[in-house]
Amino acid sequence: MLGRHACGLYWMFRQLERAENTARLVEAGFRMALTRSVSAEGEWESIITTAGCRDAFLEVHDTFETGPVIDFMMRSPDNPASVMTLFEGARRNARQVRTSLTRDVWEAVNEGWMTLRELLRRPVRIAELPALMSAVRQQSALVRGQLYGTMLQDDIFAYARLGTFVERADNTARLLDVKYYVLLPATSYVGSSLDNVQWETVLRSVSADRSYSWLHGGENDPSHIADFLILDRHMPRSLYYCWCEIVDNLSALEREYDMRKPCQDMAEEGQARLNRMTIDDIFAAGLHEFITDFLSRNNALGRQIEADYRFYE
Repeated sequence: MLGRHACGLYWMFRQLERAENTARLVEAGFRMALTRSVSAEGEWESIITTAGCRDAFLEVHDTFETGPVIDFMMRSPDNPASVMTLFEGARRNARQVRTSLTRDVWEAVNEGWMTLRELLRRPVRIAELPALMSAVRQQSALVRGQLYGTMLQDDIFAYARLGTFVERADNTARLLDVKYYVLLPATSYVGSSLDNVQWETVLRSVSADRSYSWLHGGENDPSHIADFLILDRHMPRSLYYCWCEIVDNLSALEREYDMRKPCQDMAEEGQARLNRMTIDDIFAAGLHEFITDFLSRNNALGRQIEADYRFYE
């Protein structure tokens, strides 16, 4: 297919996934802030920093208060990573690749954009935040559902899924890092009720609390939760699962074009590395250190995919 269409599909689904992930990050920060009896500015500063928006935020705000942070992350045109900006970008890319999409996928993207534009027309009130988070997840899910239900699973489908899983792996790693290294106030809290509540919040932020409970009977053990979100083979937001999907979709493109790209070797090497690891290995070396290294590898893989397939936003 045309390179510009492949690029548009890849970035369209990266933007859709990032919009949902930004909402999940805000929701995680909001729920974790509720566990504190003091000012939540430190928590919101951590969320902004983790999202990579600190410099842009400080250009327009002086303090990390709840309202301005939520508004900046959800609807601000000054933030290129706000939910509304990302959904607008995804819709713009969808229009450019309209002939590569079914009518159902295009309508899901367009209707999602119209719905969120209306919901985010005004500054977000705290009381409205849970319903707004749910709406963002629902609109993203509608697009994914139409992609799976109406599109041919060919190279177009592979480009879309590559964008999704490169972005999703990044988000899950960032959520884990926010929890364990940034939001937990001191090592003395490890194993406390605050620690357990925050781990439960991470599970809820990736919609994994019920599936985790099925496997572990509701026992919120930090090592089990980290193992579930990093190495589980069946959890669709775990780091290992995301890289398995990346490898599968790169393999599909290799079969489609009878051509192997360097990014495929990089992805398979990273998948094998995760497959050899245990959660005890990760905790022994340091969870934060592992996540930092993973984010670096995931970003490098994304850049290699973009270079190999000429995906430039």
